[in-house]
Parts: sequence; C-alpha cells; structure tokens
Amino acid sequence: MNTDGNTGSFYSSDRIVAKYLIETPLPVQQAAEMIAGEQSSGTFVPLPGETEDLKQRARAKVLTIELLESVSQPSLPGARLPRGGGDKFQRAEITVAFPLDNVGLNLPTLLATVAGNLFELCEVSGLKLIDLELPWAFTARYSGPRFGIVGTRKLSGVIGRPIIGTIIKPSVGLTPKQTAEIVRNLGKAGIDFIKDDELMANPPHSPLRERIQAVMSEINSLADRTGRKLMYAFNISDDLDAMLEHHDLVRDAGGTCIMVSLNSIGLAALATLRKHSELPIHGHRNGWGLITRHPMLGVSFVVYQKLWRLAGADHLHVNGLRNKFWEPDDSVLQSIQACLSPLFDGYFAMPVVSSGQWAGQAPDTFARAKTTDLIFLAGGGIMAHAGGPSAGLNSIQQAWEAAVHEIDLQQYAASHPELAAALEQFGNR
Repeated sequence: MNTDGNTGSFYSSDRIVAKYLIETPLPVQQAAEMIAGEQSSGTFVPLPGETEDLKQRARAKVLTIELLESVSQPSLPGARLPRGGGDKFQRAEITVAFPLDNVGLNLPTLLATVAGNLFELCEVSGLKLIDLELPWAFTARYSGPRFGIVGTRKLSGVIGRPIIGTIIKPSVGLTPKQTAEIVRNLGKAGIDFIKDDELMANPPHSPLRERIQAVMSEINSLADRTGRKLMYAFNISDDLDAMLEHHDLVRDAGGTCIMVSLNSIGLAALATLRKHSELPIHGHRNGWGLITRHPMLGVSFVVYQKLWRLAGADHLHVNGLRNKFWEPDDSVLQSIQACLSPLFDGYFAMPVVSSGQWAGQAPDTFARAKTTDLIFLAGGGIMAHAGGPSAGLNSIQQAWEAAVHEIDLQQYAASHPELAAALEQFGNR
C-alpha cells in the first residue's frame, strides 16, 4: 500500500526515510500513523499548537505499508489491545518520512527521531528499524571514515588478501610487559594486526600509557628490522577528553590504529574523535546483541553500520561464520556486504570478521562473502593452537592461501603441518 503517491526511490534531499518492521494488535494504518505522529509533531492527544500549517511542515508521513503475516501471540509485552480484546497481531513493513528540517545535520537527534521512544509505544507489540535513507546534506557535517579499506591496507602493507590478526588473550590481567611479549612473538611470526580486547582499556594493572610504550617499542623495533609495521589497535574507550589524549599518545609513539567500543562512547563522541584522529578507528560493537538479538525489537545492522560509518568508523565488527555467538551465517554475510556497499558513493568501512574464528572458516568466508577486503581475527584460534600462537597464525595464513587459490583445505593441510594441527584440534567445534 502506497499512502502518498510516491512510486520509485524513497530518496529525497529534504527528508529522512526510515523503514520499520512492526507488529501490532491495531489496524496497521493506525499504528503507523501513531509512530509518525509521536516521532514528529504529535502526541497521544490533539495539540492546539499542531496547526495544519505546522503539520504540513513538520509531521512525519507514512509512505508505504506492506502487510505481512499475522501471529496469535505478541512478540513483546505491554501492547494495548483494541476494545473488546483481540487475538491477532499483524506484522507489516512500513516506511516513514521525517522532514530533515525537524532534525538538521545532527546524528544524536537523528537517532532520537528514528529510533527513540517509538520502541515503547503500546500500539505496537514489536518494532525494528530495518533500513534508513539519509539525504546527502549529512555529508556536509560528517565526513565518514578517514581511512576505510584503502587507507587501512596502505598502513598495514597488506594487499590482495585479508588482514589477519588476533586479540590479546587473556582479555584482562596481563601487564604491559606481558602484552608486549605476546606482540613480539606474533610480530616475528608475521601477523598483520593485533588489538586490545574490549575489556582492556586503561585499568590500574595495565595503564594505557605504559602499554602503548611497551607495545610500540616492540612494534617499532620489528619495523626497523623488517621494513613492515604491524597494526595494533589500542583500546582508548573512555571519556572524550581522555580518548583525545590517548589518541595522541598512540600517534606520537608511532602507532597506526586506535579502537573504541562504539555503543559505550556514542555517535557524538565518535564524530568528535573522527575530526581529531590521524589514525584509523577500529569500531568494536560489543553490546550489539542488546540492540538487535530479538527479531521484533531494535535496529538492524544495515542501519547500524550506516550511522557508524557516517560518524567515522574505519573498521566495523560483523561477527564471523560458525561463530560462538547467536548470529546465523546469513546475517553475518549480509553485514559484510553492508560495510562494502557504498554510502553516499563511498564511506566504505573494513568489515572485521571475528568470534570463534580459526583456520577452518577461511574457505567458507571467502566463498560466500566473495571478498578479501576484511580483517580476519582469531583469538583462541591463534593463541590456543597446540603449537603455540605462531603456529596458530601460520595455520590461518595457510587456510586463506588455500581458500583464495580454491584448494581443498584437507589437501593443503597434507603439506602444511600447522594447518593440519588446527584441523585436528579445532575441527569438531
């Protein structure tokens, strides 16, 4: 159902278009109009100030409604049933256009508009923001990733294959010196990328300033000998002033990457950090399940990655195939493609494949994602390898060699002992 006569793309220079999956016990048109009104100029009762002129300028408009299946039980509690009760909860996809003039070029207000109080409306028993189209005007304020895929490859020196890396494990508890020892050993083995765990930022047992000094001493020494500098993402997540200061510490020590926990610092902080940063920003999405795990609540990754790319994230975590979390493989693959799809004809972010990864997922990842433009992170798959971290790294390097050249993994393992050991150790997981 098209409610405003629009027939083609929803794109417009003066409006923001949000697409929702909703579930409601009420007539869908009524629920959709409630969402549009609540998130723009209206509320639960008529307002004397909401004149016809104001509504023409400021009220959100329902553009389309596509009815889907109905269910007999609500997905979420608290929905208001129609008078006389009701035993049907109708699902639908709706698109709503919000005037850009309501929001301006303001990411926090954008989020409050398209993903704010509407999740609490009792007119719906399920609601998920599944897509978002933004006018080009946002590019005037938000420049997107400074480095993205091309800049990250240039700094890491890795061309034509995935950037292979790991996470410092144990996640917490190691001293700066112990962390630097791990970096030294992995650096000698030829690793491309290492990052702090999201749990490790600036704790008393491993102060960030000391960790930067210890780790960069090893990285710089190795680079002097080999001519190649591995990329280490230091977790600088903190208050904004501290993040800016810590960015400068990493930069001045010769570092080439910083990391932040996106959901913890927020869009505004990332956008400010992006303006200041001279290094790629590795965006970790910990807390993502809170936002999306329920199929009828939250925000899809399609929307999520657009917002964070716009704010300036160069790398975005997307989970991994056969991961240790809840997410199915098809969803992971869609997330990879989302990061590689153009936003405003650019703004590309490097997908970060992680979560329970080891050598065995390389062939499927390459075959199904059809790209090597990604960072492939393995924590236990490298650090827990029976032959030690160096052997774990070698096994993943060998697996990706086999994948890219379309060689059967078992066949390649016959002449590559580290890969063979990984298949034996992790193959039944």
